[in-house]
Amino acid sequence: QVQLVESGGGSVQAGGSLRLSCAVSGYTYSNYCMGWFRQAPGNDREGVTAVDSDGTITYADSVKGRFTISKDNAKNTLYLQMNSLKPDDTAMYYCAFRSHGGCIIPTFWSPAYNYWGRGTQVTVSS
Repeated sequence: QVQLVESGGGSVQAGGSLRLSCAVSGYTYSNYCMGWFRQAPGNDREGVTAVDSDGTITYADSVKGRFTISKDNAKNTLYLQMNSLKPDDTAMYYCAFRSHGGCIIPTFWSPAYNYWGRGTQVTVSS
């Protein structure tokens, strides 16, 4: 059973930075997809970024050039470095894992991910 635990959320002013972490345990899959999604109050969950087990990375247009996804395989941890944060980035951020077949298209189709963390809150003030 895969378990995902996010951390690193908090409150920052616009223009600031945060780094989210997602500790992953319980998986032995070699062909997977890991991603970050977010959901603001009243909005649908949206994909932010994802990384395939082959290293291919996809970003949502809204975060390109500001956010960076990375993973440390030795630590079984996925990261999301968020720079130049905007109030529109305020949301609950979720880590997601697809255990077979790697990232599919559309990359941010949330039903494709079969494991989810509980989320970590990010609040950006103007």
